[in-house]
Amino acid sequence: MKVSGIICEYNPFHNGHLYHIRKTRENGATHIAAVMSGNFVQRGDTAIMDKLERARLAVRSGADLVIELPVQYSLASAENFASGAVHLLDSLGAVDELSFGSECGDTRKLLKAMETVDLAALTHADEIKSIMEKGYTYPRALNSVVNGYDPEAAAVIAEPNNTLAVEYLRALKRSGSAMEPFTVMREKAAHDGTEASDGFASASMLREMIENGESIDSFTTEEWAAAVRNAVKNGETASMSRLERVILYKLRTCSVEEIAQICDVGQGLEHRIYGARMAGSLDELLFTVKTKRYTMARIRRIMLALLIGITKTDMEQLPPYGRILAFNERGREILARAKGSAVIPFGSSIAKLSQLGDTAERFAELEIRASDIYGLALDTVTSAQKDYRAKIMIDME
Repeated sequence: MKVSGIICEYNPFHNGHLYHIRKTRENGATHIAAVMSGNFVQRGDTAIMDKLERARLAVRSGADLVIELPVQYSLASAENFASGAVHLLDSLGAVDELSFGSECGDTRKLLKAMETVDLAALTHADEIKSIMEKGYTYPRALNSVVNGYDPEAAAVIAEPNNTLAVEYLRALKRSGSAMEPFTVMREKAAHDGTEASDGFASASMLREMIENGESIDSFTTEEWAAAVRNAVKNGETASMSRLERVILYKLRTCSVEEIAQICDVGQGLEHRIYGARMAGSLDELLFTVKTKRYTMARIRRIMLALLIGITKTDMEQLPPYGRILAFNERGREILARAKGSAVIPFGSSIAKLSQLGDTAERFAELEIRASDIYGLALDTVTSAQKDYRAKIMIDME
């Protein structure tokens, strides 16, 4: 029995994800445990479909066990996103390797890039700070410094999936995890790419196709394609644009001090955000705040964190529990293997998980609030407190 862990969003699932799972199986994995973002995703957006439906489909598409990544980690920087997800997989006490995609497809190159980046951040802090003061983002400033003495490492971290892969490796190292890293080279479609190739298309392209009423049948499994059609038909697809008025309301009724407490807000950014409270649309708000120093994804994450109420304090604790969203027979075997070795509780009931202490109660509170807000982003608004009534997917076919 070899259990491989995958960190994913499946927003939506596409042939690239299917390829990743197949390559992970070919590398010897008999069981796959996935940590998946819930109703909000790392690019600072709503998930295209509800987390329970995506988890159900993930189990029907190659994953065996799906665990939810708490909302404060799914709406976090790459470093915190990776830390939360790796912590959950490692805490299961049953996962042998971490499998992830990358543009380079070479773990040794990624490890070397990680070491180079860590050294640059330590020894060239003043130079990086100087570049940032000119209005550039930290990743851009760091890449500029690294390129000065190791162009190969700079080329590696310039690619988005490589950057996230390096954060996974750093999280493994920081936690002292025994999970072995395994990377699969990303095929055909680039991250956020706008062109398809041989049945491969990026999730960004597929979301745009879904929003435009186009078929994604050629780029995903038959079951996912059918589920997407059904979700569109029933008004069960979400869009951040439908949260426009509640985001504007939140900004117009909060103080600069409240904004300053939101995670990922720093260097006086709270004043820039507060100054944009007169915006008349979400797009106007986002573009008013955005600069070369602050990426659009970061601004979007901050606005959603403000709406949900995710503060800096909420990022001081790693997930105190693992919430199971779906599993099959092999997933049951993973959970059986985890008995006695898991270092945090795992369960499906958020009501029960919330009773495990103050930290667990706060995590659950944010998750329930996030799901209630997500219900407002759907084409057909759903009732509140849905997380309490959620029924996980158990597939024993």
